[in-house]
Amino acid sequence: MEPELVAARRRARGVLARYNATAEEEQDERAALLRELLARVGRYAWIEPPFFCDYGSNTSVGERFYANTGCIVLDSAPVTIGDRVLFGPAVQLLAATHPVEAELRAQGLEYAAPIAIGDDAWLGGGAIVLPGVTIGDRAVVGAGAVVTRDVPADTVVAGNPARVIRPLEEAAT
Repeated sequence: MEPELVAARRRARGVLARYNATAEEEQDERAALLRELLARVGRYAWIEPPFFCDYGSNTSVGERFYANTGCIVLDSAPVTIGDRVLFGPAVQLLAATHPVEAELRAQGLEYAAPIAIGDDAWLGGGAIVLPGVTIGDRAVVGAGAVVTRDVPADTVVAGNPARVIRPLEEAAT
């Protein structure tokens, strides 16, 4: 409830309200609002409305990033998304969390840990990424997975909690 954090969330909600109210044909306005909201927006990056985040200023997205509808980013800590990353609908990146002890939660304590997603990763619809997780380059996260720990590059993970299902096959040469 620090005043500067409240003001930053209020600013983000104002930009998000405008963004989520844009019409399909207002592509230039959407792009401008994303640049206003987020810390970094790579070329050809796109997030389909509706979109929600806490601050925006803690989120950086790379070149050709695409998020389908219903994306949620709780960016109380830095959230960094690489180039050519794809999100299915309703993906959630949750950098914010609270203490497990009830007495500490009752004090209103919150903390956060960064989330990083490498280049060419794909997160299926409804995937949830928890605080402090890094997802490696080219990793695939199955639809509905709950990612509680780091995902190695070049792997497919799925489940709750997400587990490595298999390595990605090497490209034929």
